[in-house]
Amino acid sequence: MMELASLGAQVLHNRSVEMAKRYGVDLEVLSSYVRKPGTKVKEVVKNVEQMKISGIAKDNNVARIAVVGVPDEPGIAFKLFRVLANSKINVDIILQSIDRNGTNDISFTVSEADYEKAMELVEARQGSLQYKELYGDKKVAKVSIVGAGMLTSSGVAAMMFEALSESKINIQMISTSEIKVSVLIDEADADKAVQVIHNKFFS
Repeated sequence: MMELASLGAQVLHNRSVEMAKRYGVDLEVLSSYVRKPGTKVKEVVKNVEQMKISGIAKDNNVARIAVVGVPDEPGIAFKLFRVLANSKINVDIILQSIDRNGTNDISFTVSEADYEKAMELVEARQGSLQYKELYGDKKVAKVSIVGAGMLTSSGVAAMMFEALSESKINIQMISTSEIKVSVLIDEADADKAVQVIHNKFFS
């Protein structure tokens, strides 16, 4: 639940889930308009590794920045992400290409609120980063599948990619962890992507 909240499921704030888990506080999701019992949230501990995915999250509050043609040498990534960290800009998905004639490309995502500031910071350091081109795109969205058992369940990511492929939805970036797989896609395809992924896993 905490991972879903942090990925933009917009049901509970991820900090509220984190504090409830830490101190053993019961959570209940209630309606703001109707006075009736809501949905109680509790941690499932039995057979948790048998689950493939427990939910799908969509986040439209994301922007992609691509720094193209940086020197393939130690310290470049540090220079890039240190300046963003110093300005309190959180970076989510990071993708670095393989070496091509002594250069590579670094792409990453930030929130839309930080996009303009991040672009300004990177542009101002063209001399030290020595990149060739800088691209930005705010018309993207992140779609994620979450599940505690994905690490031990083979083929989960392939099923997600298959659902997107069948619907002609192009994947721009991919990020994985022990409990989630996230893809960056065109914002216009976000709702469709959630639906086709849901159909693939739950139909």
